[in-house]
Amino acid sequence: MRSLKNIAFVGLVGLLMSCAKEVALPIEANFEVEVVDNDYSVPVHVKIHNRTQGADTFEWTFEGGEPSQSTDKNPGTVRYSTEGEYSIHLKASNRDGVEEEVNYGLVIDKAIVPGFIITIEGDDYAPVTINIENTTTGATTFDWTFEGGVPPKSKAHTPGKIVFQGPGDHLVTLVAGNGRETQIFSDTVSVSQDIMADFEIEPAFEDDDFQTPVTLNLTNKSINATSFEWTFETAEPAFSTATDPMITINEPGLHQLKLKASNSKRSHTIIKEVSIFEDTNLRVLENVELGTGTAHNANQKGALYSTMMRQVYDAASVPIDDGSTIDIAFFALNQEFNFNKFVSPDEVQEYTFEPIPNAKHTKFINLQESCECETSLSVDEFDAMEDDSLLEAMPIEETIGGIQDFDSSVVPRIVLFETSDGRKGAIKIKEFVQAGTNSHIVVDIKVQKQ
Repeated sequence: MRSLKNIAFVGLVGLLMSCAKEVALPIEANFEVEVVDNDYSVPVHVKIHNRTQGADTFEWTFEGGEPSQSTDKNPGTVRYSTEGEYSIHLKASNRDGVEEEVNYGLVIDKAIVPGFIITIEGDDYAPVTINIENTTTGATTFDWTFEGGVPPKSKAHTPGKIVFQGPGDHLVTLVAGNGRETQIFSDTVSVSQDIMADFEIEPAFEDDDFQTPVTLNLTNKSINATSFEWTFETAEPAFSTATDPMITINEPGLHQLKLKASNSKRSHTIIKEVSIFEDTNLRVLENVELGTGTAHNANQKGALYSTMMRQVYDAASVPIDDGSTIDIAFFALNQEFNFNKFVSPDEVQEYTFEPIPNAKHTKFINLQESCECETSLSVDEFDAMEDDSLLEAMPIEETIGGIQDFDSSVVPRIVLFETSDGRKGAIKIKEFVQAGTNSHIVVDIKVQKQ
């Protein structure tokens, strides 16, 4: 009896085990594909998210990918370096022997590399015409924008000629796409501003009073010009193609100077006028400041002057090798100006100054009232002097009384002189300025030019 019960139990267990083998666990194979940054142009990075249910093992195949295979449940990120159509295959299985496979199709695009080359026809003067060579790869659509251009837009692969009329920098932009994404590339077209003729008139140093004859240096200030035509009806030369010509005008009056500036596309003309005056042979130098001996030697205010160079010299600025153009020297003993005199440049070493190299002799009449000579010039005559006729007829003689010193009691005071090259002149002392080591006199000078 016990034997029969055991047999029955064993049979029941076997029946139950037989039933369990017949019920296998099902598999639902599934996964999601995420393209990183939604960028389908190589290189492409794809993240795999496994959503499979009921599987224990996984066999992945990534056609064209790196890696190409994996047995991990979550294989991570796969890289694609070459464009094309590829399949992602998953074979999932479990311990019951159940298998299920699933495929995913993936299209990888060629990388969009936007680019173009701009070529300017001729020069960059307005108007500018350009041609564009499209060097873009991996794109199927093209959206062009030409800032300030004609036409302003285009969707052609090669947009043809574009014209820019206005000066400045014009942005050319290409948006290249493949249907899923776009890339942008830009470059600039620089158009030179319109041509403009202009020039400045600068007299030669010795002609800055614009008295005949006058030599003028013309400094070209034209913009975006490559050639020049100058016309001077009353000057020598009368015509020039130089960039910065030099001309001479020999007659007084109002003179026209004409410049036509050109480039390869257009030209512009400007006319300027210059007034030239009759030669008075008189140089007028105003508000010249000459220092005391102390001011001169301290390099605060020079006491030496050149009527030819129109320059004041202190002790430090006297030419080392040749001071022959210095023709006036002023000596004041102190800032009280109780002992003053103009002395010849070749005698300055007798009055606390260093000798002037190659100095020349200038004759002075410091005290007209004591010179015992026929020469005289009043303040009113000095002020009214408009040419050198008075000076020309005036003999300048050095006398013991005439070269004596003077004080500051008479203002204004007229001092007469004659340079070593025979030019006669007059000095009007207008002011004695007491300012310590900067003490000086203020004078006007009228002197013959030749």
